[in-house]
Amino acid sequence: MAMSLDFDSQVFTKDVIAVADGQESVVKGGRHLFDQVKQVFADVNQIGVIGWGSQGPAQAQNLRDTLGDSTPVKIGLRPGSSSVAEAEAAGFTKENGTLGDMMEVVAESDIVLLLISDAAQTQLYGEIFAAMKPGSTLGLSHGFLLGHLDSVNDTFPNNINVIAVCPKGMGPSVRRLYVQGEEINGAGINSSFAVHQDVDGKATDYALAWAIALGSPYCFQTTLESEYKSDIFGERGILLGAAHGIVEALYYRYRADGMSQEDAFVQTAESVTGPISRTISHEGILAVYESLQGDDRAAFEKTYVASYMPAKEILQEIYDDVACGNEIRSVVSASNRYDEFPMGQIDGTEMWVVGEEVRKQRVEDEIPLNPVTAGVYCATMMAQIDVLLRAGHPYSEIVNESVIECVDSLNPYMHYNGISYMIDNCSNTARLGARKWAARFDYILKQQAFTAMDSNEPLNFKLMDDFRNHPIHNVLSVVGEMRPSVDISLG
Repeated sequence: MAMSLDFDSQVFTKDVIAVADGQESVVKGGRHLFDQVKQVFADVNQIGVIGWGSQGPAQAQNLRDTLGDSTPVKIGLRPGSSSVAEAEAAGFTKENGTLGDMMEVVAESDIVLLLISDAAQTQLYGEIFAAMKPGSTLGLSHGFLLGHLDSVNDTFPNNINVIAVCPKGMGPSVRRLYVQGEEINGAGINSSFAVHQDVDGKATDYALAWAIALGSPYCFQTTLESEYKSDIFGERGILLGAAHGIVEALYYRYRADGMSQEDAFVQTAESVTGPISRTISHEGILAVYESLQGDDRAAFEKTYVASYMPAKEILQEIYDDVACGNEIRSVVSASNRYDEFPMGQIDGTEMWVVGEEVRKQRVEDEIPLNPVTAGVYCATMMAQIDVLLRAGHPYSEIVNESVIECVDSLNPYMHYNGISYMIDNCSNTARLGARKWAARFDYILKQQAFTAMDSNEPLNFKLMDDFRNHPIHNVLSVVGEMRPSVDISLG
């Protein structure tokens, strides 16, 4: 049973959507609400955006463009930061008062959006908390810090609001779709929002105004704990880690069957990020299966039932490791090793080198929807959904973390310029998780799913009944209306 959530806003209209066994409340965004956003922030003297990583540039520019002259947006960076030049190139400078020292910006801002890396948050949160004004608002775009505080038995200060707005896509997507939305209302990345502490009764509207200002077409509620568990889990699953592991495993399987390098790439990565993703985005997961006939449908079914439980085994392990704090501790430890062991490249293998040339010669309409590739991919996506459902996450969060973010934000980046371009435009936490878990998906598919398919051992085809009748399909048809109003353009 998914958790039940509700909220009250003094400014924004709340819509109720029917999802499976209940209802959820959401707020629709859009540029027609930007005046209301300015109204909410009328008592805010400054919004400080701390950091310039994956989310910082997008959020700072979107907020600045939305708010205009009504509420100043100022970037806070550490002295000597290598990001100063990039911030200045985007128009944030010390000369015009929109760029300053990190702790000074924290101390002078009424709303502090903490967008530095998760690892940096674990190192600096004490100093940041001490610098914040009583009654100010701390804004997070990930619940990682809460997970860390819980693991070290610490808490947020009790005299500040603590809110979260978590875009369901990498920072470049947040910016790109906002820019596209200048011409088409509703173009943007959905965001979840959470109110962890509300000391002045304004926290909910601050969170909603922030999300709408970023361009989010829909804002759906979660909790900070639910967000970090689903987000860290999802990055390691179908969003990044599993996607990488799946296409690598299938590529070398197809090559072993005699397929050329180019065809193997087309039948794996190109199939996933092209027709499979487009079909899921516009019509739903079930539509992938229903588009297949005859031998292709049979191949999908066999692959799906052989892949579902092996994928679910790894996904459940990931979720358990996130929930108990192991994965958070792993990220912190890996970050502490950066000086000696920086993150390596992930696109130097045969598959991704071949992919560079394939993309140059791509004819979009000729990319096939491979039924075996689709079977593995959809099985993993459904297994991720089921793990989140078992853990009680809200349906809107599950759909956004497992489907919409995947096919409408992340996969277009892999389609445009490869796996590294997709993964390494995300946070360091996501990049680390993808590198750690991709190999686990690759290995278990080869050792269990593919061997089950090749040995003709009895398979549990009841899993196909579960797939066809799964309530997530109806949920997706409702929540799918919340997808961006345009497909992201990266060319």
